[in-house]
Amino acid sequence: MVVFADAEQEKRIDFLRKREEEELAQVLSRKYGVEYVDLSLVAVNTDALRLIPEAEAIASEAVVFGRVGKRVSLAARAPENPKIKALIAKLAELGYEVVVFMTSQESLKHAFARYADLSYATETKAGVFELSNTELEELLAKVKGLEDIGKLINEAITLKHAYRITRILEVILAGGLATGASDVHFEPEEEKVRLRYRLDGVLLDVLTFDPDTYRLVLSRLKLLSGLKLNIGNEAQDGRFSIKIKGSEIELRTSILPGNYAETLVLRILNPASIGVTLEELGLSPKLLAHIEKEITKPNGMILTTGPTGSGKTTTLYAFLRKINSSSTKIITIEDPIEYHLAGLVQTQVDKKNYTFASGLRSALRQDPDIIMVGEIRDGEVAETAINAALTGHLVFSTLHTNDAAGSFPRLIDLGISEKVLSSAVNTALAQRLVRKLCGHCRVERPATPEEQTTIDRTLAAIVDRTLVPAKTNVVYDAHADGCTECHGRGYKGRIGIFEGIFMDSAIETILRSKPSEREVAIAARPQGIPTMQEDGIIKVLSGVTSLEELTRVVDLAAGL
Repeated sequence: MVVFADAEQEKRIDFLRKREEEELAQVLSRKYGVEYVDLSLVAVNTDALRLIPEAEAIASEAVVFGRVGKRVSLAARAPENPKIKALIAKLAELGYEVVVFMTSQESLKHAFARYADLSYATETKAGVFELSNTELEELLAKVKGLEDIGKLINEAITLKHAYRITRILEVILAGGLATGASDVHFEPEEEKVRLRYRLDGVLLDVLTFDPDTYRLVLSRLKLLSGLKLNIGNEAQDGRFSIKIKGSEIELRTSILPGNYAETLVLRILNPASIGVTLEELGLSPKLLAHIEKEITKPNGMILTTGPTGSGKTTTLYAFLRKINSSSTKIITIEDPIEYHLAGLVQTQVDKKNYTFASGLRSALRQDPDIIMVGEIRDGEVAETAINAALTGHLVFSTLHTNDAAGSFPRLIDLGISEKVLSSAVNTALAQRLVRKLCGHCRVERPATPEEQTTIDRTLAAIVDRTLVPAKTNVVYDAHADGCTECHGRGYKGRIGIFEGIFMDSAIETILRSKPSEREVAIAARPQGIPTMQEDGIIKVLSGVTSLEELTRVVDLAAGL
């Protein structure tokens, strides 16, 4: 019992000594005017570690623990030590910008132990998380569904090696790519952290893990994204890339302060998801034929509308890809640039110096044929874009309205003269995204009486009767257990449901009276373009999506 008490007492003394050492390092950091870092809570970047040999690092009592591009983070026990200044000068000669942190001797021991892991790690480009092709193929072969990703992450968490955080990130990112996730969400709760993927627009749970592991994952992702490690009470945004099979996929990092810890979302900007052609968007044949004519006009404005995440940017990129040629000059003004297209001049707004309005005015001086403005947010942007459409430019942009008819009252609210709208706006589209049923396991069944009533009521309003499917009493559901093709979800991929209004004499006439959305919609009915509700029902009857999914996305009573 005495021996046990002595051991406990020694353990307690050791704990107090280490805590005192960390507190001293924090006090000294304030004295020297540098930031403090506890390296036991930070994922040390192996690429950064290589910049100083192990013997030199130990002799100098310093270590490079973070590296993004040419910016490196160096932790030292005594920043004023001449050896540290020599290290900084050496790194500066190599072209690195050095940010110095104060740390404790115990922290340094933790970092020095990472030198033993260098033989396990492969060197990667700064700001890039590299997945080896062999490793990726092995991971993809193991991932049949979200449960498999959860199992692989739990296996990685139990690893005792320091490189387990790298393995966890490998599984999370490879799992996101394998399942086609658009976002990865880390959501801290009181005693655990929830990991979720957004698949085809719907958030699905993957697993929960412990806060300590999350802190290390968060630090690693901050380092990769070029974000500040010591700030936990402010929002931060960054980006990094995954290098895979010779190509790079960009990820946007968004961090917000939360109740228990910072919440993190990774947006996967996979070029494959934006590489949808105009024909693959889901436009009905009649609407597609109209659009193909409109996007080849020399001037005017084409608007796409819908809430965030409804696929507006994908649609605009499909337009640009269709008409991009060596004989046209296309300039885009985006916030931010999410995907890069060859042959375009893409610019990104800056809230202080390069806004949508100033960017648009500057772009006009570059003599473009086509301009894409990411979003019309205020009267100044609306007015400049309308003027561009009136002066020989074709302008693509987006608006936040519920439907196509709402575009016109919205522009009038922003201060645009209703007399000018008829000359400037060629087309207003509205869209939503619905999940597509898996073609391998979807289930066909007769519609219930309630469903049939909804279907018949919607179909009755369709002006162009040639668009009504021959069979109107059969619908399709997602298979309850799914299959290997859809990773057990019953749905695979998404497709747009659309509606469109084109400028004609009836719309031009009604605009003079500052009409409501409903009045514009009624005036547009003779054009024969299905509403989103009608387009959705046609896709339900064609087996593209389910009635349940359509009801989740649009109000089927709204078009009545």
